[in-house]
Amino acid sequence: MRKYFGTDGIRGKVGTAPITPEFMLKLGWAAGQVFKENDKKILIGKDTRISGYMFESALESGIVAAGADVRLVGPMPTPAIAYLTRTFRASAGIVISASHNPYTDNGIKFFSAQGGKISDEVEEQIEYYLEQPMEVVESSLIGRAKRIDDAAGRYIEYCKGTFPIGLQLSGLKIVVDCADGATYHVAPRVFSELGAEVIAVGVNPDGLNINEYSGATKPELLRKNVLAEEADLGIALDGDGDRLILVDRHGVVRDGDDILFIIANHLMRTGRFSGGVVGTLMSNFGLELAFSETGIGFSRAAVGDRYVNEKLAHHGWVLGGEPSGHIVCRSITTTGDGIIAALQVLRAMVEEGKSLDELLVGLVKFPQKLKNIRVAKRFVPNEEPALQKAIAVANERLNGLGRVLLRASGTEPLIRVMVEGRDDATVNELVDYLVDEVKSVVAAKVADDLLGQ
Repeated sequence: MRKYFGTDGIRGKVGTAPITPEFMLKLGWAAGQVFKENDKKILIGKDTRISGYMFESALESGIVAAGADVRLVGPMPTPAIAYLTRTFRASAGIVISASHNPYTDNGIKFFSAQGGKISDEVEEQIEYYLEQPMEVVESSLIGRAKRIDDAAGRYIEYCKGTFPIGLQLSGLKIVVDCADGATYHVAPRVFSELGAEVIAVGVNPDGLNINEYSGATKPELLRKNVLAEEADLGIALDGDGDRLILVDRHGVVRDGDDILFIIANHLMRTGRFSGGVVGTLMSNFGLELAFSETGIGFSRAAVGDRYVNEKLAHHGWVLGGEPSGHIVCRSITTTGDGIIAALQVLRAMVEEGKSLDELLVGLVKFPQKLKNIRVAKRFVPNEEPALQKAIAVANERLNGLGRVLLRASGTEPLIRVMVEGRDDATVNELVDYLVDEVKSVVAAKVADDLLGQ
């Protein structure tokens, strides 16, 4: 079992182990040991958190101390680092980001030379070196660091290149919310240069306001702006740009399930679809039913875009994602990319001459409710006898017309409780019941810990 890596890299509160400058120095050195073969370089990007500058310097020092070169790109979306790692022929890419978390958190994500998440085996190699004494190479072998000044322009042109030549967004008014994060200087330009009238919000990062009042996890600001501007569409990205949530012209928030439905059905109608779609355990049952009615295959992966990607590769499919807005278009890119996914939805709107809500006709979602319970220490809910019994009781109430899911978050100290069913009343009742059961288990664990001290 890995000590530091979770489902999406390493993440935590700044100043609390392992998210400290000392650890980042050692992590950079460990990564340098793993990736420095063939004299290759390591790319480093970050979001707009104030702590990113501190960790960037620490990682850079560790990498060059190991004898590897560094290329710094500054604030850039996570998917941009995946792309730039490939185009610069780097041996790895590092993103300093805690994604949708508040500015008080930060973290590290790694990309392979191919632009995908690194494997468990590579993570284990890095952790092996983290336990070894840090030794600096002799002075003549110390790595060199350079800054890439045109990284944003390269990525903007790449994104625009995924939109068909001759197709334009002229006539569309779009509100783009960048969450005061890494896409603030990229996303508005992509859509405006393709012809849209863009109203940009969340584009004034100060190091402390990332994800604070806007973005994919807080779409209310976007919804208000779409209605006030009478816009055709609202696009919300999260702090590092790998999540996408939309708001239609009527102010209705549309999640990753809606986005998958639109893209898959447009590909099907235009004869460009093959295979199926990968969702996750959190994907709405209504999405699965809608795909079955149109003959589109559907498979569920564990929660996390890494697992979505793995299942896509297993099936040989090209489209997958999560309700949270991580959408992977493998025929275009290697990881979840909010801007790329938004462009695929806009392409469907333009080519079919329909609004966002019109493209969603045929998708009827089940009522679904999610609650989070904060815990001192993560545990696996399905391994607790009391919770196994509670889940069985809930499933019996649903009688095959819904789903229950209890899981530990891979990025935060939370237990997530989700219930899906035919009617809101039953769903709400069962969520409250399961939350109470989880809290009872948490309280018992705390009591056991106190007795053991």
